[in-house]
Amino acid sequence: MKPETKDMAAFRPKPSRPRPPSPADAVRRWLDAFVAYSSAECHLADNTVAAYRRDLVRFLAWLDGRAIPKLTIQDLAEYPVWLNQHKLAPASVARALVSLKVFFRYLQLEGVLEDNLAELLGSQKLWERVPKVLSPEQIDQLLDSPTRRDACWRRDRALLELLYATGCRASEASDLKVADLQLAEGYCLCRGKGDKQRIVMLGPKAIRAVEEYFEHERPRLAAQSKSGPPWVLLSYRGRRMRRERIWELMKRYAERIGVPKEVSPHTLRHSFATHMLAGGADLRQVQEMLGHASIATTQIYTHVDMSRLKAVHKAFHPRA
Repeated sequence: MKPETKDMAAFRPKPSRPRPPSPADAVRRWLDAFVAYSSAECHLADNTVAAYRRDLVRFLAWLDGRAIPKLTIQDLAEYPVWLNQHKLAPASVARALVSLKVFFRYLQLEGVLEDNLAELLGSQKLWERVPKVLSPEQIDQLLDSPTRRDACWRRDRALLELLYATGCRASEASDLKVADLQLAEGYCLCRGKGDKQRIVMLGPKAIRAVEEYFEHERPRLAAQSKSGPPWVLLSYRGRRMRRERIWELMKRYAERIGVPKEVSPHTLRHSFATHMLAGGADLRQVQEMLGHASIATTQIYTHVDMSRLKAVHKAFHPRA
């Protein structure tokens, strides 16, 4: 083989240098690492991790290729404005800012950021986001709305009764297992955000609805699965009822009784808390039953039932 000449070497392709990662590439890597960290290290619930990812993908779109370490507080102040311009609900904007603050804390741990400027961003106060609730009369109509014309009406009644009796989230009802139920003692074990466990009580009507479902419908649904499904609420294929399906059923029965279309499984949770406080329950007790980490979250329900506040004022104020 002839030795390579200088002319031949001129035509040899030069090795290409690796392209430096763009700011957007870096953010995507940080986002993937943060999601993995939240799930594997922090053991956050799948729904929480998914919500973080959705919020931060939206933040990535707003970022539009800018480098995070170079952002100023003036830059970040435009983010909630951008979210509002995209017609996000106040609660969704508040959650997006929380996701951003947690993400920036992670970047501090990784040495990407020195300061967490996102902590300086304000969000709408909890008391400004008064939740929608149903009256006790509307609750009665809703819980009685599944009838024999519905394919799995006993299961649906058990579902609605469980949501209102316990104040559980849709995801918690979806994950509820038969082993978690203690019907004879009148309570069940709930697994909330971050796999935190709490005991919630069951009233006689909820217990009766679950027992009728267990006797007449659940065996038929469970038979559709090859392995004995452990969950309380089953789909028609014998699988765990997804929380999305719970939302669909809630919408269907809400429409049937003529309540606003904004009603969701969380409306029953809000109604549970509001009615408990209206009945005289202590705020700390309601906090424990809802599984709230902070009592500030529970305090939003003290702004809902004005009739109770008026009654307290009339009873104890000397000039009422």
